Amino acid sequence: MTPTQTPLRAGYLPGIDPDEVAWEVLSFTQGSARVDVAVPVLSAVQMEALADRVRQAAARHLKTMAVSQIIEVVDRAVARLLDRADPFRRQAEALLPVVSGYDAEMVRLGLTGFFKTFRAPQLRRFVAEDFANPLVLDGFQPAPKGGAVRAVGPGLLVHSWAGNVPALPLWSLVCGLLVKAGSIGKVPSAEPLFAGWFAQLLSEVHPPLADCLAVVWWRGAGAEEASALYARADTVLAYGGNASLDAIRRRLPVTTRFLPHGHKLGFGLVAAAALDALEGPALARRAAWDVMRYDQQGCYSPHVFYVERGGAIGPRDFAGRLAGELAQLQRRFPRRALAVEDAADLARWRQGVEWKAIAGAGGGAAEQLIGTPHDAWSVAFAEGPRALAPTALQRTVQVVAVDALEDAVATVCAQRDYLQTAGVAAPPEALYRLAALLGEAGVSRICAIGAMSTPEAGWHHDGRFNLLDLVRMVEIEPSAETAAEPFAPYAD
Repeated sequence: MTPTQTPLRAGYLPGIDPDEVAWEVLSFTQGSARVDVAVPVLSAVQMEALADRVRQAAARHLKTMAVSQIIEVVDRAVARLLDRADPFRRQAEALLPVVSGYDAEMVRLGLTGFFKTFRAPQLRRFVAEDFANPLVLDGFQPAPKGGAVRAVGPGLLVHSWAGNVPALPLWSLVCGLLVKAGSIGKVPSAEPLFAGWFAQLLSEVHPPLADCLAVVWWRGAGAEEASALYARADTVLAYGGNASLDAIRRRLPVTTRFLPHGHKLGFGLVAAAALDALEGPALARRAAWDVMRYDQQGCYSPHVFYVERGGAIGPRDFAGRLAGELAQLQRRFPRRALAVEDAADLARWRQGVEWKAIAGAGGGAAEQLIGTPHDAWSVAFAEGPRALAPTALQRTVQVVAVDALEDAVATVCAQRDYLQTAGVAAPPEALYRLAALLGEAGVSRICAIGAMSTPEAGWHHDGRFNLLDLVRMVEIEPSAETAAEPFAPYAD
């Protein structure tokens, strides 16, 4: 790809003349390829007008649609994203690797797997997961206790997205559509393109929705334009680092619902029974895929695998096999080039492991890097107990040998506030025993190793409801129904 002559315009601004908007250019390079992206810089007055336009359009068009119709529209848009001949898919495959720095084949496979979770059958399951009767999104439905109930989404839902994984905004955008909320999303500087593409695609698939969502940008925490948008939001849904989320929280009116998703630590538990000569190598391969996908940038990516002693393949052997699989994956999906600060973090992490290895040689707890040292991936192995702690990401992972997996669960409890995903490889009885302990420890998602970095549609992000948390329930109590009867034309 040659350098872009005219910057690509990111964002999606219905009702605003692009010539009246200030634009800032962000530049991205990968190898010899370069992409320049112009992101919109709105004034506070423009942001207020945009918020009002989106809210009013959603009230006219989105809130009058049945949720089944919305699912059908999203399905048609996603079908186009899955079609590799479609212009939107082609530009995603061409540009997202340059913008994100990830390997092109990794992005291609990741997009396909991700988009498949938003087809109509999955979206129907998504809605049914949160609502026993999805028709409450369309109108009042009989309540089991008497009376009637309806779920009402926000008039204006503001999204603040992170840019660590390509196309990530699709999760919350679809959630907003399903609860019939007008949406304005703030794209991150790290990946400002996809959200605007999806908004444009949706407007092509179903033109009445053209003004029901918008995509904006501001640098850092923003200034008056960010405050103007937050002041008009009913609900703010935000992803990112804990410091960034706290900064957003402090800017919001007390009456605004805030739904933050911050830093998380993923880990895996491998039972001795899963480490026989047949299953062990395949398990190491699946674990490597969890580490490799998007270089551990997802909140669900593993940092540590706790491996039980006593299997046909021991914990150290498992670590060696994991290192070998990461080496193979590096040849197929090269890790992205690191920024200076990321490279420094990686060097510090590796140096810390090496110092612990020296301490172990002197009688301390043994720890060492496994396999031929390689900057593109690293596996550290520890014989003794180790607390759950973040690695340097970028395909760095620790394998810790334990006598029993229950010991590992007791160890991870110290990180309760940061727990979310645990990958487990264990027999059925052990799975449920460990799951009960993990739930008490703070884990909200338990999955197979190999599926850690590919959550299913409708998963309870951070243990919460994707859709229920966005709505408020409006109830007609039985007393109101009874009191209405005397006023009916058929009353005596």
